[in-house]
Formats: sequence, C-alpha cells, structure tokens
Amino acid sequence: MSGWRLLGLFWLAVLVALGTGGAVLQYLGPPPRPIASARLGPEPAPSGVPADAPVPAQPDRQPRLPIQASAAAFDRSTRRPWVGLLLAGVGLNLTDSERAVKVLPAGVTLVVSPYAAAPGSLLAAARRAGHEYLVAIPMEPQGYPLNDPGNHALMTTLPPEQNRAVLNWVLARIDGYVGATAALGALRGERFVGMQDQMEPVFATLGERGLLYVDPRPDAPRPPYVWSRGIDLVVDEPPTHTEIDAKLDRLERLAQDKGSALGLVTAVRPVTIDRIAAWASGLAGRGVALAPVSALVEPPSDKESAAQ
Repeated sequence: MSGWRLLGLFWLAVLVALGTGGAVLQYLGPPPRPIASARLGPEPAPSGVPADAPVPAQPDRQPRLPIQASAAAFDRSTRRPWVGLLLAGVGLNLTDSERAVKVLPAGVTLVVSPYAAAPGSLLAAARRAGHEYLVAIPMEPQGYPLNDPGNHALMTTLPPEQNRAVLNWVLARIDGYVGATAALGALRGERFVGMQDQMEPVFATLGERGLLYVDPRPDAPRPPYVWSRGIDLVVDEPPTHTEIDAKLDRLERLAQDKGSALGLVTAVRPVTIDRIAAWASGLAGRGVALAPVSALVEPPSDKESAAQ
C-alpha cells in the first residue's frame, strides 16, 4: 500500500474518533458542579457585604448555667421599677405550699427548704406555673442552740470538710433551682453568714456551679465570687394582716425610689398568701413590675469574678 493511501486512512480514523467523542459528550451533558459542603475555604460574602467582614460567631454550644437555664421569664426591657419577693419555707407544709404555687403570680420567687419531704411534684408544679426557686441552706443563726437550724446546717464549730459535705448534701436535695439563700423560715444564719472565712468557700462553690445567692440580712454587703442580692426588708414580722400590707406598701415605695427592691416572707401561711396575691394583682396598674430574683441580682463584688 502506498504512503499516500496510508496517510489518508490515518486522518479518516482521527475524524471518526473525534466525531464519536463529541457525540458521547453531548449525550452525557456538562460535568456535575462541586457539592457545597466539600468547598474549601470561606463562603463568599453575600451581596452588599464586604469581603473582609468578620465571620459571625458560631452558636455557643456550652450548656447554660442554672442562673440562666432555670430563671423565670421576665421582660427586662421594661422601664417600670422592679420589685421582687422571696417566699421561704416552701415544702414544709405541703397544703399551703401547693396553694401558694397556684395562687401567687409567677414573679414571686420560692425558697425551698432542704428538709421538705419529697418535693418533686410540688416543684414540677412550680415550674409549670412559671416560678423560679432557690434552695435554703441552713446556717448557724444568732441565738443558737435555742434557734436550731436542724441536723444539716453549716456551723461555725465544724471543720471545713464537714461543712463542705453538709453544703453538698443541701445542694443535692433538689434540682432546677437558680441559686441559694440562708433564709430558713424565720432563721437567717446570721452567725455563720457574718464570718467571712466561713462563707468564702460557700460563695466559691455557688459561683463555680453557676448559682446566685440571696443574703437574707437587710442591706448586707455584696459577696465575692457569686451573683447576689441582699433583701431590703422582711415582710411578715409580725405575720399579721395589717403589718404585711404595710410592709408590702413600703417595699413598693422602695422600688419606686431606688429602681428595684427585694422583700422576704419567712413562712408560707394562708394570711401571707392572701395578702401577697391581693397586693401583686394591682402592681401593674401602679406602674411597678414584679420581678424574679434572677433579674435583680448584681455581679460579684471582686473584679476578677465579675469579669469571668
């Protein structure tokens, strides 16, 4: 076969191959686009956003602290004065405690006694009703042993290890609380709370656990390590109809003068439930907001803790 004939057959084969390949590509269509999740590097900025704009932070996946997760709902944007109320002794008298949960507005903060027997259903009802609550830590009061805080109390005469064990026992009695207080009925742990070296481990433990603390002594100084608030007055001493009404009126005026105020009711009694309910029903009309204690606390007194 001559050279020219071979050359002609070669170019004929090339043309047939090109035609066949083109037909195949037309049949298959364009190549698939890359999957978005496989793209390397940052996503392009949306239209109108500078290319060097900061990347939004990812959602915080850390669990929220109890002071956040268990706090009652409250509109913190309101410009009205805020007034708060603690009701101590919850769980000791089940009938009165159940009535308090049902009758009182959600803004009233409950203080649950660690000596309450099987308070689970009561606290479940409190959560459904919108109440937040504290756990009471028994502490050595003035006038001990005549004033007895019970068998599980922090005492000035106990070694630190034993007081730590008592504190852990108290904090494990219930769950779902935003913080703690030394208000145990009419007792307020004055002797123990008044000793800074005894209380610092307590504050440190509460702070580490993300819990707030309410000091049941009026105008008490702010403690270190923990978000806290002191009460302004005790409402039910003595627990009479006229005295309770007068103290609630005074508490409201303090809130209007100072911007916020916090009162303490030492026990769950029918008369206190009735008077609080009547007082609270007219607060909005008088331009005052009933606030849970988590909305009223202030940051730790030491700068290092406040910055954390």
